[in-house]
Amino acid sequence: MEGHLCLLGLRISLLAYLSCRMLQLGLSWLGLGPGAAFPWQLLLLVGASLFLARILTWICAFYDNYCRLRCFPQPPSRHWFWGHMSMVKNSEEGLQLLTEMSHQFHDVHLCWIGPFYPILRFIHPKFIGPILQASAAVAPKEMIFYGFLKPWLGDGLLVSAGEKWSRQRHLLTPAFHFDILKPYIKNFNKSVNIMHAKWQRLTTKGTACLDMLEHISLMTLDSLQKCVFSFDSNCQESPSEYIAAIQELSSLIVKRHHQLFLYLDCLYFCTADGRRFREACDLVHNFTDAVIRERRRTLSSQNLDEFLKSKTKSKTLDFIDVLLLAKDDHGKELSDEDIRAEADTFMFGGHDTTASALSWILYNLARHPEYQERCRQEVQELLRGREPEEIEWDDLAQLPFLTMCIKESLRLHPPVTVISRCCTQDVVLPDGRVIPKGTDCVISIFGVHHNPEVWPDPERRDP
Repeated sequence: MEGHLCLLGLRISLLAYLSCRMLQLGLSWLGLGPGAAFPWQLLLLVGASLFLARILTWICAFYDNYCRLRCFPQPPSRHWFWGHMSMVKNSEEGLQLLTEMSHQFHDVHLCWIGPFYPILRFIHPKFIGPILQASAAVAPKEMIFYGFLKPWLGDGLLVSAGEKWSRQRHLLTPAFHFDILKPYIKNFNKSVNIMHAKWQRLTTKGTACLDMLEHISLMTLDSLQKCVFSFDSNCQESPSEYIAAIQELSSLIVKRHHQLFLYLDCLYFCTADGRRFREACDLVHNFTDAVIRERRRTLSSQNLDEFLKSKTKSKTLDFIDVLLLAKDDHGKELSDEDIRAEADTFMFGGHDTTASALSWILYNLARHPEYQERCRQEVQELLRGREPEEIEWDDLAQLPFLTMCIKESLRLHPPVTVISRCCTQDVVLPDGRVIPKGTDCVISIFGVHHNPEVWPDPERRDP
């Protein structure tokens, strides 16, 4: 590695010298004497020197960082150019590789994306603590992946940082009060009943196989539209442009994440995928903006007390209503752009994660009929003699074994597998090793959940 860096420095120096020499010869060929050539040579020499200085500074900083990262082990199969990118796969094989690494490395290990981009992957809570407990100034969000979301989600809670994040988080707190959440149970029941009726209809017609994730994704989107916008799109029964746009945006972001050369916006938005992404963003934004404008008109035409009284009576205070009514300590409201960002964030963050979790829960119960039967008996006992047979808010605490099965499925198959941070200064780990300033850190939720140092026999399903 040291030899390659020295050789690179010598090549850059030689290139600067040859450039000056070629310019001198070119000016001589044009009949211009040394006096005319001198200013041009000086200008080129200064420019080349500045460029060379920046390159050498970067090389020295990279080499220093490279040396400081030697204390972290890394997988052996590193390609000279691609690094460990062959191990990053959006498939079952990729998850199996991650599982194997969790068994091989029990705390922290180093991965390379390409020849110059090191990433530290954390898979033990003891080592994750110093990063997540550090202030947002020391370990802010790593913005490469989050940056992909910004044209869609704006400065919503998922993408924002610092004071902006703190203010938004404070204003969103009322949206998760129990009194706000309790009425949502009826929306969930309604959406699930629609899905069940559709399954019964399909199986009656002879359908022997159903794609759980496809159906459950539509159900979670249906539920979210009712809870966020008080809007019933009937998307489970008929196509919806808005729902289709959200699904397309989600898939395009995942696809881009695995295409290293399209990380630059200037390249990505020249591609067909980039143009589709912009079109889908516009459609989603237009829908959300229309709902916000209509709700603001309703709010301005009514007295605030009357508005709250009618919403409380009908139990239809939704996410948009809470955001429209929110004010900070200085009495300042959220702008329409802020409200749109948060609504879009929860539509994105809520539908796919919940659908993935539910699909894996059903899969794991199907793999273990004895657990499935115990869950069924627990629910049937709870609902015995009830009409209609629907779960209510207070029932959720009365299903201990089902809760265990849900949590074990979330351990084995977490819907969000990683989160990332970038250290803006050196961070000392419990064993004395140091994360160098500027290093990107990937906190592998999947890796922690499959780490034998944390969970004995981690691959065994045991609620």
